[in-house]
Amino acid sequence: MRERWLNRPAFVFAAVGSAVGLGNLWRFPYVCYSNGGGAFLIPYFVALLTCGIPLMMLEIGLGQMMQSSAPFSWRGVGKRWEWVGWWPTWIALIIVGYYTVIMAWCWNYLYHSFSLGWGKDAQGFFYHDVLRVSEGPGDVGGLVWPLLAGLILSCIIMGLIIYRGPERISKVVLWTVPLPIILITILMVRGLTLPGAMDGLEFYLTPDFSALTRSQVWVQAYSQVFFSLSLAMGVMIVYASHKPRNSDVTGNAFIVSLADCGISFLCGLTIFSILGYMAHTTGAAVPDVVSSGIGLAFITIPTAIELLPTLSTLFGVVFFLALLTLAIDSAFSLIEVNTAAFMDKWGLTRRRATGMVSIIALAMGLLYSTNGGIYWLDIVDHFINNFGLAAAGLVEVLLIGWFFGTKRFKKFINPISDIKTGLWWDVMIKFVTPVVLGYSLIRYFIDEVEVAYGDYPLKFLLLGGWGMALLVLVAAIAVSKLKSHHHP
Repeated sequence: MRERWLNRPAFVFAAVGSAVGLGNLWRFPYVCYSNGGGAFLIPYFVALLTCGIPLMMLEIGLGQMMQSSAPFSWRGVGKRWEWVGWWPTWIALIIVGYYTVIMAWCWNYLYHSFSLGWGKDAQGFFYHDVLRVSEGPGDVGGLVWPLLAGLILSCIIMGLIIYRGPERISKVVLWTVPLPIILITILMVRGLTLPGAMDGLEFYLTPDFSALTRSQVWVQAYSQVFFSLSLAMGVMIVYASHKPRNSDVTGNAFIVSLADCGISFLCGLTIFSILGYMAHTTGAAVPDVVSSGIGLAFITIPTAIELLPTLSTLFGVVFFLALLTLAIDSAFSLIEVNTAAFMDKWGLTRRRATGMVSIIALAMGLLYSTNGGIYWLDIVDHFINNFGLAAAGLVEVLLIGWFFGTKRFKKFINPISDIKTGLWWDVMIKFVTPVVLGYSLIRYFIDEVEVAYGDYPLKFLLLGGWGMALLVLVAAIAVSKLKSHHHP
């Protein structure tokens, strides 16, 4: 008997928790700002309707139909397609290997936020005190012990949540999904009351409609939607497999996708109100204080927190608690993808499969916990996200659109769904999404060939970048050839 969610809200909360992660807080605001501000919301919503929601329907529907982990769901489509499910499963494992280390940074910052330990030099604190960073990827150095402690703590927490299955996850997500939204809202309200906040929001949302004529802006919109919704990682397939076979598909897909989109927008309001205050206080222009990704979360925002006139310690604690709670649901969903696959493939008990996956994640995290870890994290993340996920997603839509058949798929999902899918879904899955993902892959490839990513030496890009992206595909094909001890 397949394990079940306690109720429908539990599934929705878990799926939203997986989709809403660190990228919503540190990637979306910057991508929006640098691709036309308020005008970016147009291609973003187009991408959501033409790629995000159709693919979300596909993955939830497939998991529900096949009642299996990602590899065995694709095996259900056709015996030779099991590797298509192992591909995102291994991608999820690679991602969780460094995601848990980013959580370790958050644990360290949460500890230091009680005393605002970064002081006036947040950049120096991040690179020299927290990461103790080396000269480059070739200089791995040794383990940074506080990061290792945070990594171990993260893996233990993930394992404890997952090893009891959907029943335990159902209870956990009722706390861990609303909490970051509440914390971000608190931060936003505080941010909006600061002097200069409106200047920040003006930069964030002022529409630059000329940006809509640039193909790169549309590619960015589609990639943001694709990565933000946790698509092509096997998560939605596995989570949906724990729902009854006759429960709603399309309604849930809309709820999860729109919730993720709304929270991204909320994060943007929060971040840019704070950046506006920071620019106001330092006398700089707003664009001069804007940064993306890791720098935004661990350098720019701590600098802004240090400048706050009152309650700066509380603000710091709330911000890093929000980061941790955003990360936690995404991290354990990635572990669950592999746990479910190990259980289905080799007939392992949930406890044993969870233990194995947690130990593998911990072992992989060791590299990123070294002095040179941030370089490898940057390289692996860039290639796995831009090439691994997009390519896996492309194969998914081609298989359902052209091999399994959209008619056959709709025959399953329409009778059990609140919202019926029609011709638009066929067009999106068979034509629009494959063209967009295919174009994105070609665009990324040309960019990589023209300019070496991050100015890293080619040998490290070949090893940690192209090599890793290729390794997950080879490993997926190899494991699919192994005999299965257990057929779900």
